Amino acid sequence: MNIYSILQQTDRLRISDREIVPILSGCESAKQLLVIVCPQLGDFDSLEYAWWLQRERQQLAERGVTVRMVGIGDRSAGLKFCEFTGFPAEWLFIDRDAKLHSQLDLYPGLALKLPSLSITQNAWVNLILMCAGIGSPGTLREVLRGYTGDRSAPQLITADETVRAQPLPPIQGSFFDVAGGSGFQRPFELATLRLRNMAEVLSNWQTYVPDPSYLTQRGGTFLFAADRELIYEHRDQGILGFAANMSQPLAFLG
Repeated sequence: MNIYSILQQTDRLRISDREIVPILSGCESAKQLLVIVCPQLGDFDSLEYAWWLQRERQQLAERGVTVRMVGIGDRSAGLKFCEFTGFPAEWLFIDRDAKLHSQLDLYPGLALKLPSLSITQNAWVNLILMCAGIGSPGTLREVLRGYTGDRSAPQLITADETVRAQPLPPIQGSFFDVAGGSGFQRPFELATLRLRNMAEVLSNWQTYVPDPSYLTQRGGTFLFAADRELIYEHRDQGILGFAANMSQPLAFLG
C-alpha cells in the first residue's frame, strides 16, 4: 500500500470554503507533511489531538511541518470542531462515510452485530464495549492516567487559566498546583480537559455526529519527509490511543 499515493489522489470537502479539493493541496513545498486521519470529529481522540496540535502550533511552524486533518462528519461538524478547538478550518477536510479510513486499512473498531439491532444501535453497543476496554486495548489504562496524573507528561493547564467543564464549576488552574504541584501532568488535570470535551460534544451531539454509524472507527497518523517518504505512522487500536506515547503525543516529531 502506497499511503502517500492514496492521500495524493483523495479529494474531500475543505471546511474553510466548502470546496472539494485534493486534501494535499497547498502542501507542495512542505518540509514535512503531517496527515492525521481521525475518527468522528466529536470523538475524544479527535478533540484531544487537535488540542495538542494547537498547543504545539509554533513548534510545528518552526520545524516546517504542514498539517492536514481528515475527520468523519459534515461541514457543520467541522465548523463546530474548529470553533471549539481553534484548529484552522483550512487544514480540515471531511470524509462523511470513512472511505479514506477504509482505503488506508485503519481499524474500524469493534464490530459485533446483534441481529435485533439497527446499524446505529449496534454502533452504540460496540462503542460502549470499547469504552470498557473490549476491542480497545489501552483505553482503561489511559482513562486512569487522566485521573492519577503522569510525571512523564507536561503540565497541561497554566495557573492563570480557567477551565469550564460542566457540570463542574469553573476551575482555576492554580487549583492543580495546590493539589499536586507543577511542571508535570497533575492528578485530575487531563480528566478535567476530557470532561470539558465531553460536555462540549454531548451538548452539541447532532452537530458533531450527524451519522452515528461510524462511532467506533479509529484513525491514523502519517508523517512524510520532504521527498514524501513515509517516516512515521501510527494506527489507532482503541479509544484514547491516537498516539504511541500518550504522555507526549507529538514526541515522534522530535
